[in-house]
Amino acid sequence: VQLVESGGGLVQPGGSLRLSCAASGFTFSSYAMSWYRQAPEKGRELVATISRAGGSTAYTDSVKGRFTISRDNAKNTVHLQMNSLKPEDTAVYYCNAQLFWGQGTQVTVSS
Repeated sequence: VQLVESGGGLVQPGGSLRLSCAASGFTFSSYAMSWYRQAPEKGRELVATISRAGGSTAYTDSVKGRFTISRDNAKNTVHLQMNSLKPEDTAVYYCNAQLFWGQGTQVTVSS
C-alpha cells in the first residue's frame, strides 16, 4: 500500500495550493479518503473527508469555504484545493485511507 502526497510548498497569505495524493496497492474506490494536518507541537487534526464515491464531503470548521476535497477513482487520486490560505494553515498535510498514511507534504503560509 502506498499513499504519496505532493503539491506542498511555501505560499503567501491569501494564496492557494492544490495537494494531491496518489494511491496504490489497495482498492481505492472502496475507501473513504481523508486529509489530516499536523502543525509544530500540535496533534494531528482531521481536515477533510470524502466518501468512497465522492458524493459526500466533510470539513473541519476552520477550513470550511476555503478548502475543497475531491477524488478521481479512475486515477486513484485524491486532492485538496486550498484557497485563501492563512498562516495558521501551516502544517504537514497527510493523506489517509483508514489505517494507511502517506509520508506527508509540508505547507507553509508566510509572507
